[in-house]
Amino acid sequence: MRNTEPCTLLLLLMVALDLNHYCAGSHWLQTFNMVILEPGMLEPRFIQVSYVDSIQYQGFDSKDPSAGMQPRAAWIKQEPPEYWEKETSRVLELSQVERQVLRLMVKKNGHRMDGYHTLQEVYGCNMANDGSFLGGHYRLTYYGYDYLTLNEDLSSWTAEGKGAQHAKSRWENAGEAKRRKTYLQGECIQKLLRYLDLGKETLLRSDAPQTHVTHHVRPEGNVTLRCWALGFYPADITLTWKRDGNNHTQDMELPDTRPAGDGTFQKWAAVVVPSGEELRYTCHVHHEGLPEPLTLKWDPPQTIPIIAILIGLVLGTLVVGTVVIFLVWRK
Repeated sequence: MRNTEPCTLLLLLMVALDLNHYCAGSHWLQTFNMVILEPGMLEPRFIQVSYVDSIQYQGFDSKDPSAGMQPRAAWIKQEPPEYWEKETSRVLELSQVERQVLRLMVKKNGHRMDGYHTLQEVYGCNMANDGSFLGGHYRLTYYGYDYLTLNEDLSSWTAEGKGAQHAKSRWENAGEAKRRKTYLQGECIQKLLRYLDLGKETLLRSDAPQTHVTHHVRPEGNVTLRCWALGFYPADITLTWKRDGNNHTQDMELPDTRPAGDGTFQKWAAVVVPSGEELRYTCHVHHEGLPEPLTLKWDPPQTIPIIAILIGLVLGTLVVGTVVIFLVWRK
């Protein structure tokens, strides 16, 4: 049987990819669902993981349905038994619905039921620090490709492909966008507020970045300077390069912020500079965990002057010579 663990990794990767879709100085709640059907499976496998900001707080896997919804963060364990009973009941019911949706989509798209199929769903809400609603999203993908997406107005849908157009019509007639909008603006935000209060020591902390600049000589002779920020939380950070005090961002390489796997984040910014001009460039780091912004330069390795080397060689020769003469004299 084909191994489904890479699908779980793909699900987690979706979280990382969505980190940059949110406003600075805000918090978000996201849930990811995946349904997997493989040859030989009697029932599709259903997985759900839920996050506050970058922290997974609970999850469910139908591989072990008797386990129910499971805590994934220490602070969520404060919830009473009634909470876990309710969450388990909800996710078991949802898993049945999602499995049926996958079967329906396989049939509607003319695919064989004994093949390999995946259905992914992600939805969540974004909230400002003052508790106001900033936005929400919902996306349904089939085989990893966008199928139906709730637009930013939370009132209309974007469909990809002929099969998705039929689904869009059904969802429009059923008022599905309104139902999603009500959840995102209401229950989703209320949950987020509660979880932020429960996990405030973890979720509302500020870990300053560890920073340094690396230097790599390129084959063509110029140099890549890369400014690193590691181990910071929350994810919002700004890295910029300047040349002689002027912004140098037009040729700057700046990948998305990525989770480090330990509850913190990492990021880097790189520029290519002429060899010999490295010290004209400075990296500037802004993060809420820093008492003030940092300014970094490449620190070239310390070299020993040639005269000091010569003096050392002469002194060493004299010492060795003296020892030899002393030993000969003693004999």
